[in-house]
Amino acid sequence: MSPSPKGPLLLGVRHHGPGSARAVRAALEEAGPAAVLIEGPPEGDALLVLAADPGMRPPVALLAHAADDPGRAAFWPLADFSPEWVAIRWAQEAGVPVRFMDLPAAHSLAVDGAADGAADADHRESDAVRLDPLAVLAETAGYDDPERWWEDVVEHRGAGGVREEVLGAFEALGEAMGALREAYGDGGHHRDLVREAYMRQRMRAARREFGDAYAVVCGAWHVPALRAKTTVAADKALLTGLPKVKVETTWVPWTHRRLARAGGYGAGITSPGWYAHLFSAEDRPVERWLTKVAGLLRAEDRQVSSAHVIEAVRLADTLAAMRGRPLPGLTETLEAVRAVMCDGSDIPLALIEDRLVVGDVLGEVPDGAPVVPLQRDLTRQQRSLRLKAEAQDRELELDLRKDTDTAKSLLLHRLRLLGIEWGTPTASRGSTGTFRETWRLRWEPELSVRVAEAGIWGTTVLAAATAKAEADAAGSAELGEVTELAERCLLAGLSEALPAVLRALADRAALDTDVSRLAKALPALARSLRYGDVRGTDAAALGTVAAGLAERICVALPPACAAGMDADAAAELRGHVDGVHGAVTLLADADEGLRERWSAVLRTLAGRDTVPGLIRGRAVRLLLDDGRLPAEETARLMGLALSPAVAPADAAGWIEGFAGGSSGGGTLLVHDDRLLGLIDTWLVGVPERAFTDVLPLLRRTFGAYEAGVKRTLGELVRRGPGGSAAAGAGSSAGSAGFAPELDLVRADAVVGLVRMLLLAPGGVAAA
Repeated sequence: MSPSPKGPLLLGVRHHGPGSARAVRAALEEAGPAAVLIEGPPEGDALLVLAADPGMRPPVALLAHAADDPGRAAFWPLADFSPEWVAIRWAQEAGVPVRFMDLPAAHSLAVDGAADGAADADHRESDAVRLDPLAVLAETAGYDDPERWWEDVVEHRGAGGVREEVLGAFEALGEAMGALREAYGDGGHHRDLVREAYMRQRMRAARREFGDAYAVVCGAWHVPALRAKTTVAADKALLTGLPKVKVETTWVPWTHRRLARAGGYGAGITSPGWYAHLFSAEDRPVERWLTKVAGLLRAEDRQVSSAHVIEAVRLADTLAAMRGRPLPGLTETLEAVRAVMCDGSDIPLALIEDRLVVGDVLGEVPDGAPVVPLQRDLTRQQRSLRLKAEAQDRELELDLRKDTDTAKSLLLHRLRLLGIEWGTPTASRGSTGTFRETWRLRWEPELSVRVAEAGIWGTTVLAAATAKAEADAAGSAELGEVTELAERCLLAGLSEALPAVLRALADRAALDTDVSRLAKALPALARSLRYGDVRGTDAAALGTVAAGLAERICVALPPACAAGMDADAAAELRGHVDGVHGAVTLLADADEGLRERWSAVLRTLAGRDTVPGLIRGRAVRLLLDDGRLPAEETARLMGLALSPAVAPADAAGWIEGFAGGSSGGGTLLVHDDRLLGLIDTWLVGVPERAFTDVLPLLRRTFGAYEAGVKRTLGELVRRGPGGSAAAGAGSSAGSAGFAPELDLVRADAVVGLVRMLLLAPGGVAAA
């Protein structure tokens, strides 16, 4: 059946509406137009043929970006249940021409920059107040929820096969939009006037080619404007002088999650997974949906039986009948699930909403889709390494002693250096050894834009990452930036970029005199040397730079710890001291003299009264842990730091430096009678007024201890002198639970277990 002789067939739809999609297919089958125009950028016309490729699996998006600035990009997402996608596939199956008719991306990108591409104007963000047509129509009909109104009016209507019923629905929706536009004008969608002028031009071109025997599929909001009688000259005037950029287009995978409005997509829907289900399950959709829900809950070890499904269906039907709805909608089904399958709990319901209502379905595009060379190389490596791009989070454990795992690590690190954050390093739940890496992977559609942007650096991931690292080294202004870059180059195996990075590193280190920046840079260099050893990378030149940096820190640090330093500055410098100490430990394997020089610096800091107590206490603790300070000397220094002549705030700072944070200070105090006794004696003698001032420091110090350590310390202090290890220096009396001598029989009982723990996979020996 042909379109009406009064004009072309205008099918106004809601983007990503399964009811609209079914109605569009029914209308096209009834009308049989000679051509179909779709709302979208004409630059995508050449790519429409790929929609019929077996390798094309929605959701996908048409991506357009400025050729000289890939970051200026726009997307036109399409799902299986999008009316535009259904119209494209119908035209291809029917063998009739199908074309895009919206304003070219060459103009929209020149005006908008990097805005979300639109099949409809309500996609894009704006400071102006924009009318939501569906919200107005829903409110007029007495609904407080536009989604619920749309479900009742459109989604729960059968597509039917009768021309009058199907086309009548489109006619009614078009008339409603016409009334809205008469009342509200453009509704704040000011750029739509330009877009609609271009659409009318494309319709005139179609009329010259096909007469009125063509169909238009567009957002319902545009239908009144496309029916309006306007002159060619008026439309041309709106389009004259528009800026323009050169554009490249391709198809990219998309996700259901990115179709959701919660993801920032202006024309998004609240429940793409639910809509996909409605589109694919025309028969008994509620029963099929609740069966999916039951399957998900069973996979999460919840007891859900067939009886639960039957009861949930009955409850959903009852709720819909009570509310006068033609069928249960998402609201009724979720309420039924909460009551019947979730025992009234919102926790499993949140899982259902995340996995099924929204969903993580990731589309696929065929190999024939045009891509930048960098994307082609990335795809090749993904397949070779069996690293599939997935929309949901997943953890990847790597053992760098295996060649394949090393290759995966190098690829992910190179992509991160290029700004393509497919993988994020995370703490491992197993071994903490340097041969282990844990990544959290998640592919987002926007990463396709990042790949296009990174294409300016090279045609392969390795070449692009190398060029980017060299450029970053030349442009880095601070020493810390270059040291971080050196570490990332070693992690990414960019040996060709290292010379340029090391030259920049040596230049910045020679000119920088700020000891804080020097101390901040050294740990990254030390880590880089360790990673170089693990990955077989030659980092000898980096060791020379690191050793020189450590020498400068040893000279400059004591003068920098001057009197009068405020608490924040002292805390920052204490962190740098910890970092340098760890770095020296790594570097000392190649230079034992460095360890001695650093120990001399710590002794200087520990014994100098002008150094803030926080740093003095930390220096004493580091020397004690390294076995370079006898216990007697430690007790002497603590006694001096906690003497009545010392200001309580400075004394509390000393304690925080010595026993605070994650340094194991609590365990040390449990097992050292004298140190605990000294702190206990000092604390009891703090004047009442001063105690209020030092209390926050003490809470910060002791509050970080594990609960068991705090309980033990409390018990030791409660027992008091003569009854506990806290009796003070020189006390050797035992108490309940603490023997005066080592019990060898009890100690031998745990030797086997300790050996098993140390030699187990991922244990200390493995690390």
